[in-house]
Formats: sequence, C-alpha cells, structure tokens
Amino acid sequence: MNLRDLVYGLYARRVEGRLDHDQVPKHIGVILDGNRRWAKAAGGTPEQGHKAGADKIRELLGWCSETDVEVVTLWMLSTDNLNRPEEQLVPLLSIIEDAVRALASDGRWRVHHVGTMDLLPARTQSVLKEAEQSTHDNTGILVNVAVGYGGRQEIADAVRSLLLEHAEKGTSFEELAEIVDVEHISEHLYTRGQPDPDLVIRTSGEQRLSGFMLWQSAHSEYYFCEVHWPAFRKVDFLRALRDYAARHRRFGS
Repeated sequence: MNLRDLVYGLYARRVEGRLDHDQVPKHIGVILDGNRRWAKAAGGTPEQGHKAGADKIRELLGWCSETDVEVVTLWMLSTDNLNRPEEQLVPLLSIIEDAVRALASDGRWRVHHVGTMDLLPARTQSVLKEAEQSTHDNTGILVNVAVGYGGRQEIADAVRSLLLEHAEKGTSFEELAEIVDVEHISEHLYTRGQPDPDLVIRTSGEQRLSGFMLWQSAHSEYYFCEVHWPAFRKVDFLRALRDYAARHRRFGS
C-alpha cells in the first residue's frame, strides 16, 4: 500500500465514522459511466474498461451492505447502447452477462432485471431470467440490473401494459380516461412495488440523467462524481452519502 492509498483509507474511515445511518438513502441509482474513458487514459481497450467497471460492482454492493442501503439500481446498458456496432456490442454484452452471473452466484443479493427484455439477444435474456429466478428468495440488497433500459421506453411500456390490462377487463377508453392517475402508471413500471430512488449517482463528471429512471427520480437527489466508474472508491461513495444526508428534502413543498 502506498502513501496515497493509506491517506485515502484513513479519510474514508473518518467520513464513515461520522455518517448518520438514519440518513442513508434506502434506494440508490447508479449510472456507471466512464469505463471507456478510464481505459483510454490507462492505455487499455474498451473491453478492459468495461471489465474493470463490472468488477467494481461487487465492491459497491459491499459498501451498500455496510451502510444499510436496501435497493440499488445499476444502469449497465441503455437502449441507445444497443445501436453500437456489433464489434463493440457483442463483447460488452458478454461482460454484462458475466457480471450478472457473478451477482447471482454470490448468494447475498436479489437480482431483478429492469429494461425491455425483447430488445436483448436470447442469450442475454436467458442469463437475466436465470439470475432473477435463482436469487428470488435471497434476503439481501435488491439489485436492479438495468440492461436494455431507457426511461422513455419504460414509461411507454408502462402505459402499454396499463392499456392491455384494462382492455382485457373490458374497460372503455372513456372509463380509463376518468380513472387513470400517477399510481396506475407506477404500478406498471419495471420497478413496481419498489421505493423510488432517494439518491442517483453518476460518475465520470457528466451532469445529466440521459433518461435514467425519468419517472421514479422526480424527487431524487443527484450526486455527480468526477471520477470514472472503474476508479470509483469507497471514499467517493461515502462522500455521496454525506452530501445526501446534508440536504433538506422538500419534495416540492
């Protein structure tokens, strides 16, 4: 361990010691950004960047377990990413599949897919479904893996699901227009039954949501971190929690 690591370790312990666990967010959304830029800066390949980013996930979940976080949503692949050239997309999907298998085999967490399953290759679909089924009875953190996810697509899928449900019941459009409200749509989101994210973290310095959980993040707090995702450290995580705890959440009032 070099002097830099020692200093960061001491600082992390200091921040953690002052953290009020009663103020910890119960649901954290994370936009895992900067894998390719991290790899380029290190002289590596995009695949090496994505692999390093995938390896960082288990560290993050360990930190979340230590601080009483209950739900974590990881944006691993957007619907826009699916338009990448095949030579980029195929290895990225393989890395994501390996990461999801590792989460499922760990035994500590429940894995839940959020996204449009039909847009994904059959092999990726199979990995996601198997991970969800095999971890269904686990009692640890609920880990939402957002693969093939887009916020606008989620809302469109929720409305479509709502319409189909009421079509099967024989509800007329006029009747549906009278009763539909925010809660009706929420019941058809990918995260239905879950609390909305209290905190959304984005790495790599970009200060935008890019469509992440557009519906659920209406009252979320945001934390934008300069470091690229593979370089994200425990001290960065603790800083985000400290920043969140210092805010006064008004929920529009």
